[in-house]
Amino acid sequence: MALLEVCCFTPESAILAWGGGADRVELCTDQGAGGKTPPVEWLPIVQRHIGIPVFVMIRPRGGDFIYSGAEFDQMKRDINAFKPKADGFVFGILDGQARVDVARTAELVNTAAPLPCTFHKAFDETPDLLAALEDVVATGCSAILTSGGAPSALAGVDTLEELVRKSQKRITIMPGGGVRASNISRIRELTGAGIFHSSAVPEGATEPSASEARQMKAILRKQDPHEVPFVESLSSAASQSSD
Repeated sequence: MALLEVCCFTPESAILAWGGGADRVELCTDQGAGGKTPPVEWLPIVQRHIGIPVFVMIRPRGGDFIYSGAEFDQMKRDINAFKPKADGFVFGILDGQARVDVARTAELVNTAAPLPCTFHKAFDETPDLLAALEDVVATGCSAILTSGGAPSALAGVDTLEELVRKSQKRITIMPGGGVRASNISRIRELTGAGIFHSSAVPEGATEPSASEARQMKAILRKQDPHEVPFVESLSSAASQSSD
């Protein structure tokens, strides 16, 4: 069965996502900035109330994804601060030409090891997504969160399908960007992806909804199952979290 990750900007929304049947939470803060590193204190609060993996966003500020030396050092410190309790991490670094900064991203992956890491939608800022796919594979990341370079996952389905096909199970392609109950079936059908990312905010609303998450999970259950390469990583991370 396909999996659903819900992006949560508060502990309360993470608990709500769990209640709606989400398979994983991406925990961050500052929705207006597109997500930043949350307070360390949030993670144990969330984990006391939910029983699914929590991946933590590591992003020191909004804006572009080209970070100074001081910002990069902060990202490493943040990973180390969350690592004892986190199930995985989400981050992305680009170089001055908006390409994947392979060396520094790989350093963050090594800092986070053995926890899995997702390269976030900084991926969509790169000039050549297929080249960026190979670069992210080289960093050791387990997954890429992407809308296929388009404003939404639905608009980027053709590129997403190509990325899923060319990933050849070396890395998980996770469509995200405007994924809702109204379109998740179509996105899954057209891309062949096995895990999806959503804020679980119903169309026309401003806050996440357990009902929206529940509807998306129900839709995924009804469709024919796809192989989900990242399931083993999810299970492994969950078992580490419970130790």
